[in-house]
Amino acid sequence: MLRLLTLAAPVAPRLALAVLFGVLAAGSAIGLTATSAWLISRAAQHPPVLYLTVAIVAVRTFGIARGVFRYLERLAGHDAAFHVLTRLRVRAYQRLERLAPASLPVLRTGDLVSRFVADVDSALDVLVRVVLPYLVAALIGAVAAGFVATLLPSAGVVLAAGLVVVAAGVPLIQHAAARRADRRTAPLRGELSAATVDLLHGLPDLVAYGAARRRLAALADTDSRLRSATARSAAGVGLGTGLVALAAGACVWAGLALGAHAVQQGALNGVLLAVVVLTPIAVFDTVSGLPAAAAQLATARAALARVFGLLDQPDPVVEPVAPAPLPGREYRLEVSGLSARWPTGPDVLHDVDLVLAPGRRVAVVGPSGSGKSTLAAVLVRFLDPTAGKVSLGGVDTRDLAGDDVRTVVGLLTDDARLFDTTIAENLRIADRDADEARRRAALADARLLDWVDSLPQGLDTMVGEQGSRLSGGQRRRLALARVLLADFPILIMDEPTEHLDEATADALTADLLAATRGRTTVLITHRLTGLTEVDEIVVIDAGRIVQRGNHDDLVAADGPYRRMCR
Repeated sequence: MLRLLTLAAPVAPRLALAVLFGVLAAGSAIGLTATSAWLISRAAQHPPVLYLTVAIVAVRTFGIARGVFRYLERLAGHDAAFHVLTRLRVRAYQRLERLAPASLPVLRTGDLVSRFVADVDSALDVLVRVVLPYLVAALIGAVAAGFVATLLPSAGVVLAAGLVVVAAGVPLIQHAAARRADRRTAPLRGELSAATVDLLHGLPDLVAYGAARRRLAALADTDSRLRSATARSAAGVGLGTGLVALAAGACVWAGLALGAHAVQQGALNGVLLAVVVLTPIAVFDTVSGLPAAAAQLATARAALARVFGLLDQPDPVVEPVAPAPLPGREYRLEVSGLSARWPTGPDVLHDVDLVLAPGRRVAVVGPSGSGKSTLAAVLVRFLDPTAGKVSLGGVDTRDLAGDDVRTVVGLLTDDARLFDTTIAENLRIADRDADEARRRAALADARLLDWVDSLPQGLDTMVGEQGSRLSGGQRRRLALARVLLADFPILIMDEPTEHLDEATADALTADLLAATRGRTTVLITHRLTGLTEVDEIVVIDAGRIVQRGNHDDLVAADGPYRRMCR
């Protein structure tokens, strides 16, 4: 909460203006009730109508002002809250960009979406539905208690005591009745979102294996637990509302008893008795939203904890305070004594050495889990080494800005994302200024141009969500065309033929090697087809280099590569 309020500091004047308008709106409502009470009591004495004129005008004024000030309060409050929401959402997005991709696999997609959307939105609820109502209630409560005290001090004390009981008692009741439910609401909402996304993405496989019914049952169980938590939270709100009604009734009856006694003693004008009795009703109507605000606060705290927990995750790489400039165009990539790990877990690479001179092509092969993808992540600076170093043109990549490194070293993975837009727009992600001729040349290099030209809409053909309208091979070739269009001097290809059938994988490997001829390239794969075309093959097992050489020498020697070929 303190961090959120600190984030809201730049819009503090707007929040103060919203509080002012809220106090004026609540004051107008209380003034309307008090003036009406006096007017009815005084009119019962049948005075000349001239004596009632000011009160009649005041009733009209308070009635109009209440609506006007309430609108201005909502306008100013939401304006300030949306500014804070924008700042928080931008910070969350910038943090996600820094954490991706190394630190994000620990979070499920649906839960990540829930944190970025619903949990961030809780900042708006905190400011508009918690902070503003509590500040308005505190200020108007003090003013109202002071006003009643000027008429009848004992009644003012009772009203102040009733407001204190409500202000302190409502959060305590809410906390006691639903503290566990409030803490669980935001995580359960994220769990439900994650389970729903998993269900939708995996629905074909779940149906094929007859597991859809079990997954639906698990989803229903999560939904049931979320509804139960919400119901327990609502029960806390109900108890708090009951306390407000009880305190309001007590203040009214106490005001009536004390006021009647004061009238009998001549200490209070009988006309003002109605004001003393009815004013607490308007005051407690103003604070009637506190139970819902207390419930919103408890839920929002858990949601904001998830947001700030995301913001507080450590960087997978440490950016230099003063980044060094990129070296000249002859980029030489050297890996020496490299060890590395993902943000959670032990080192998966140990003492790796690799030299990539300009134009050199190296294949890194080995079984799944041997550390090949970790090496790719380090080369594009998604991860920093735990030992050793990676140099680009003689400069340690840790001294370079990560974005600068990735303008030189590009990465093509087996899960390269295609966006639900046209072929042309998917290509333009690599270079927004690329004209049609360059886009067509990239497609030609990826052996995809003839197919694109055969489509009725050509480059304007929609590819569907994650390229669902394309075949597996077409998706990979489109991703290859995009990375070729970016024209990276050094290209890392991590399992680009994964999940493809053998014939398609072999054809794509040949085209990959043909398209990258003359470019510094690292091909990471567990397939051995086409590796006669590379300058060096590096065999990794259990995170260590166990063999290296060209294809013919490695096949002739007794070792892991020969066994893999067999």
